[in-house]
Amino acid sequence: MNKQFDEMHSAPDMVRAHYQRYARWLAEQPGDVMRSRREEAATIFRRVGITFAVYGAKDEDGAGTERLIPFDLIPRIIPAAEWRDMERGLAQRVTALNRFIHDVYHGQEILKAGIVPTEQVLRNSQFRPEMVGVDVPGNVYSHIAGIDIVRAADPASTDGSGTYYVLEDNLRVPSGVSYMLENRKMSMRLFPELFSQHRIEPVAHYPDLLLDTLRSLAPASANDPTVVVLTPGMHNSAYFEHAFLAQQMGVELVEGQDLVVRDGFVFMRTTQGPRRVDVIYRRVDDDFLDPKAFRPDSTLGCAGLLDVYRAGNVTLSNAIGTGVADDKSIYPYVPRMIEFYLGEKPILQNVPTYLGRDKADLQYVLDHLDELVVKEVHGAGGYGMLVGPAASKQEIEDFRAALLANPSNYVAQPTLALSTCPTYVDSGVAPRHIDLRPFVLSGKSVQMVPGGLTRVALKQGSLVVNSSQGGGTKDTWVLEA
Repeated sequence: MNKQFDEMHSAPDMVRAHYQRYARWLAEQPGDVMRSRREEAATIFRRVGITFAVYGAKDEDGAGTERLIPFDLIPRIIPAAEWRDMERGLAQRVTALNRFIHDVYHGQEILKAGIVPTEQVLRNSQFRPEMVGVDVPGNVYSHIAGIDIVRAADPASTDGSGTYYVLEDNLRVPSGVSYMLENRKMSMRLFPELFSQHRIEPVAHYPDLLLDTLRSLAPASANDPTVVVLTPGMHNSAYFEHAFLAQQMGVELVEGQDLVVRDGFVFMRTTQGPRRVDVIYRRVDDDFLDPKAFRPDSTLGCAGLLDVYRAGNVTLSNAIGTGVADDKSIYPYVPRMIEFYLGEKPILQNVPTYLGRDKADLQYVLDHLDELVVKEVHGAGGYGMLVGPAASKQEIEDFRAALLANPSNYVAQPTLALSTCPTYVDSGVAPRHIDLRPFVLSGKSVQMVPGGLTRVALKQGSLVVNSSQGGGTKDTWVLEA
């Protein structure tokens, strides 16, 4: 897995077929034009407010800082046939994960079969005993999933082709879809000629698909369902996205203080009086949703919400307790879930993963720390991880101590040479590592818009694409067949 896959080039002087038209166009662009386009994009994004709040970072006045997520001018292009295979794999995976979540809160058949260790589920910090036996619409728990996919060179290949791997399943409150939509709008604004030269699958209908999915989940008693987006507030790192999606769907953006439980239902306070709410697209973590049921100090949720939810009088998207399936210690078992629930072989492969709680795996990890990526089981955003080949001796020894102190808190994976894509940086066009987060909607059916959010590690040689760690984003083109 150490060879590097180049998305545009099959060899230094050979452009892959689906990139050829774009490569010819790019070669004709003067450097000053590309630089001005990059400055124009940054100006527009800043004006619109497309920023990312950086936790822990302070400005000189001690206030939290907001960072513009850099937009790269050069798109990531995926041919139609490749996307269709990925689409089938994503639908398969998310369907199995939803079956798994339903199972662990009901019959627990997969635990009885010994396929997933019982303690890994029942002692998981994301397992919610309050959800045991609770039925949710269509037995679907993760209605909006963001599946992180990477590509690495296939060592067995003779033609330099790459293999897609699922790196992570984000099933609770995945973010980033607003950047996917805004990136497309920006590309069309800056380079309209490219959209007449290429047949590119659209993504602008995502808010319509999302609203249709959410409305389909409403309790049967709701004839004309009212949907709201619940945000923790403007200081949340993804607040722009919460406001953006509410506006695009034409629904209300609310905070916990805007909601109240009365007579077994949830109501939204409005200037015309209380209005019943049927579906809550919540961007608030489980622990903060209901101070009566979870954290009593939370001011982000609505007291009594869990009781209404358990009674089936409101739908939460995503469901409470969904996080039990996107824990990094559960991830290694997803291929077996697919076989167990669907009777199928996985279409998308996992990255080989070593579990700190397994003695043999732990010893291997300790012996190869300088070669592996080590992650906290509940870590996110690129924090709490070790990239062995890029780490100092001191960082490796610090991680060794942390592993020995709490081995079950960590998993490790080979350092994949993530595929690279040409990227417009200060020095010109240069390869940078990328990943892809498609967004999968599950309601009465499984749907997704073609492509997703491509994230790019802007620092030369870096494998960390997260926005919180200085990464940027690209428009993702899926070409029509």
